[in-house]
Amino acid sequence: MTAAETALLEHFETPALVVRQGSVSFANQAARDLLGAHVVGQDARIAIRDPQVVALINSPHGGSAIVEGLSVRSSRWKVSCHVLPGGGRLVVLDDLSVRVSVARAHADFVANASHELRTPLAAILGYVETLEDPKAGADEATRTRFLGIIRHEAKRMQALIEDLMSLSRIEAVKHDAPTEPVDLLALAREAVGEVAGRAEVTLTTNCQAAPVAGDRGQLAQVLRNLIDNAIKYGRAGGTVTLTLEATPSGRVAVSVHDEGQGIAPEHLPRLTERFYRADTSHSRATGGTGLGLAIVKHIVERHRGRFDIASQPGMGTTASFILPLIPA
Repeated sequence: MTAAETALLEHFETPALVVRQGSVSFANQAARDLLGAHVVGQDARIAIRDPQVVALINSPHGGSAIVEGLSVRSSRWKVSCHVLPGGGRLVVLDDLSVRVSVARAHADFVANASHELRTPLAAILGYVETLEDPKAGADEATRTRFLGIIRHEAKRMQALIEDLMSLSRIEAVKHDAPTEPVDLLALAREAVGEVAGRAEVTLTTNCQAAPVAGDRGQLAQVLRNLIDNAIKYGRAGGTVTLTLEATPSGRVAVSVHDEGQGIAPEHLPRLTERFYRADTSHSRATGGTGLGLAIVKHIVERHRGRFDIASQPGMGTTASFILPLIPA
């Protein structure tokens, strides 16, 4: 290869190597970052410890293969080997890991959504079939109880579908930063007022207003979701504390604290995953869909903020987020 050709390869983001007489004569920056700077001059069999890749390099016609674990154990790569004039080999490594991960996440999401819908639907169908029986349908007490269960399960399905649609809308605009001025403090007061009859929620603040560039509807949804979670999982009769503070760094920090049983440490990293529940039975009994915190995280990230959950068993849970304020 000429100097111009190797200079061109050097700027490729895809790892590329040139192998001559069994040794790596050139590796671009991406390849050196992946395999280490020491690969230049090294035997190709040692530089890339994979039998399929070695077989491609030794093949008179080159070719391509899918290999696992070139970078980390779960990674997947497409390795292409091209024969160069003079007998050298150009080896290009294309990382398929992200595409595989996205495909797997999509499949998991569809499977989880199907499972979450199938459970209440099966209950509804079962009770409807029972009510169609003349004996059960004619009994007023049985009919009233079963219809109540059907209503509860139907509302679960409705809530799940609404959350799925909400998540889909949020993801569709996640790269579009909101620009509308919104007073987050005014929204917080509205959210507290909405639950005044259901629970005791106190609001503390150190500012008169908290203007942020945001989507009013989405930010209201964040506050409602966090307050609803704190009420559902907090101590019966306990107080939910909503704190909103402007920081010297030009940000607004919002936290919602409950007095519940708290969450075990092993659950904390996964709470924002779709359909993940730390307490499955309690979540379903209270009508939770397993999507609330995923929605909150997506909205906060769209607003260029950061979301966090802190909790200790027996000490309650604090969900918090930070957003940049509009400069005065």
